[in-house]
Amino acid sequence: MVTRRAQRPQERPPFFAESAPSRPRPSMPSRPASGSSGGTVRLTGRGGVLAIVAVSFIAALAAHLFSAPVVNGVAFVAVCVLAALLVRPADLLSLTVSPPLAYFTAALLAEAALTLGSPGFLRGVAVGMATRLADVAPWLFGGTALVLVISLLRGLPGSIRDFSDEVNGRTRRTHRNSGR
Repeated sequence: MVTRRAQRPQERPPFFAESAPSRPRPSMPSRPASGSSGGTVRLTGRGGVLAIVAVSFIAALAAHLFSAPVVNGVAFVAVCVLAALLVRPADLLSLTVSPPLAYFTAALLAEAALTLGSPGFLRGVAVGMATRLADVAPWLFGGTALVLVISLLRGLPGSIRDFSDEVNGRTRRTHRNSGR
């Protein structure tokens, strides 16, 4: 069995390890100026999940303020689509499993903030969460389904294969017609 360390001898040293000054460092590719390339914005998987939590939290507060639960649902679906389009292809797997939990976290934070200071805090949060989840359930299903469809089109099966290879200790697969 071949270990990862033997496969990639040029991996970075541990976080707190001192690097020897005599060792040559690999050259980093230069990044173009932010406005010069016209490249697209890319998020990590964590960034996409954090965007879903932040927008869902703000939308939950706005939905309460305007007494319009549809604001919450539309914002959730919109941020899910944007996150699925902007997340790096390598991080699609972590994004596809996260939208329901990200929404639940945001809704719980919003309900706790809205119920803070009232008598029967836990009961108020529980009733508020039940109501909010019932109002937004179709939007949750729709947003999560859209994330899955977009992720499938952007290369989710490749991410699943890479994850499986990493977990099972296999060398990373290349293209199908490379002869492996």
